[in-house]
Amino acid sequence: MIKNIDGQKRWLALIILCLGDLMIVLDTTIVNVALPSIRADLGFSETSLVWVVNAYMLTFGGFLLLGGRLGDLFGHRRLFLLGIVLFTFASLACGLANSQGLLIGARAVQGLGGAVVSAVALSLIMNLFTEPGERAKAMGVFGFVMAGGGSIGVLLGGVLTNALDWHWIFLVNLPIGVAVFALCLVFLPAASGPAVAARLDIAGAVTVTASLMVAVYAIVNGNEAGWMSLPTIGLLATAAALFALFLATEARVSSPLVPLGIFRLRNVATANVVGVLWSAAMFAWFFISALYLQLVLGYSPLQVGLAFLPANLIMGAFSLGLSATIVMRFGTRLPLVAGMLLVAAGLVFFALAPVDGKFAVDVLPGVILLGLGAGIAFNPVLLVAMSDVAPSESGLASGVVNTAFMMGGALGLAVLASLAAARTNDLVVSGAGSLVALNGGYHVAFVVGAVFAAAAALLSAVLLGPGQQAPVQEGAPAKF
Repeated sequence: MIKNIDGQKRWLALIILCLGDLMIVLDTTIVNVALPSIRADLGFSETSLVWVVNAYMLTFGGFLLLGGRLGDLFGHRRLFLLGIVLFTFASLACGLANSQGLLIGARAVQGLGGAVVSAVALSLIMNLFTEPGERAKAMGVFGFVMAGGGSIGVLLGGVLTNALDWHWIFLVNLPIGVAVFALCLVFLPAASGPAVAARLDIAGAVTVTASLMVAVYAIVNGNEAGWMSLPTIGLLATAAALFALFLATEARVSSPLVPLGIFRLRNVATANVVGVLWSAAMFAWFFISALYLQLVLGYSPLQVGLAFLPANLIMGAFSLGLSATIVMRFGTRLPLVAGMLLVAAGLVFFALAPVDGKFAVDVLPGVILLGLGAGIAFNPVLLVAMSDVAPSESGLASGVVNTAFMMGGALGLAVLASLAAARTNDLVVSGAGSLVALNGGYHVAFVVGAVFAAAAALLSAVLLGPGQQAPVQEGAPAKF
């Protein structure tokens, strides 16, 4: 438990926690606009390039829940500081990387540090602000910073890559990390007593992360090795065996990383499936549309950052209270279905974009639709994921759905990038020009992403029950 501190110091601590988590959020978007530059400099193929994103997402998602358990055992403040140090040093390694292996390895370490920071920051905020009104306001600030981080990331990534080079999208984390660490020592209170004793489900975290990494590797390399080849089938079988081992581990350990009983709750299970499908579509859109804008339309990194900005600003506006207002008026199911359908429509719009597309006609409408859809649906899917669980399990439910988002994004990106590459190769073999072939591959990925989003909308409409509405009032972002 955190020692009692005065109100002003609590809000200073909140700002520091938000700054630390902002650094983590930046790295989920800042990289996208620099991907073509990284590809050209380090010689990545189009399919292997996804590992620059997936190495981060897989370790982040795999260790998100374990990071929270480590905080319970060793103290949230101590783990927050450790996560900041780990993330900052990994950012330095990324910034100095001169090979594919070093960059991918450092990105994996970044994801591990990011998982610890993100998991512990939320626990610290909950402990700092115990009064419902103050907690709602604090969560509103936290949510706004997280949404705004996406906007800052795409713009800052474009500016740094355009003015300097891609290495600086990682090196910019160094002064932020140092400042956050120093300020935490001064303003973030230490725990008042021993941390809660808990067993660590390391086996669960390792097996689920290894399973997903092997599956993603098999999918990414499926085009080159052959989908029915022995290596591909063997890797997929290994991934399935590791996941079965993870399920068996969770069923027998006393303190499982993911208690399987939580998935007997219909709304929780549905929300996690929806989260996987949605993130598969959204992460692939960020990744593939950045390539489309730069490699097909010839945009500079700065222009790509500005192109993404409307969607991120819309999502930020919804996080400040628009989404909570909609949920209070219509419940969770209708906004979730509507949001997913808007995301699907935005992806279809990108699937129709031509080789000589114009921003105002062929890009901006899709960007706005995706921003609206994500802004409307994000709060409802989190509320649905926690609507049927006891208050004591709300943190677990939130961690599970966030893990589903990261893992769905990693697997979806691997699948859609592989489909795009396969379609591009087929078009090249048939005699199409390089830009036409690239665009044709991207179109396939956007269409499949739209199918994922539409499937999420259908599942939400058919399977979601009414749930409990209490979390809406208590956890809704505050308006200012």
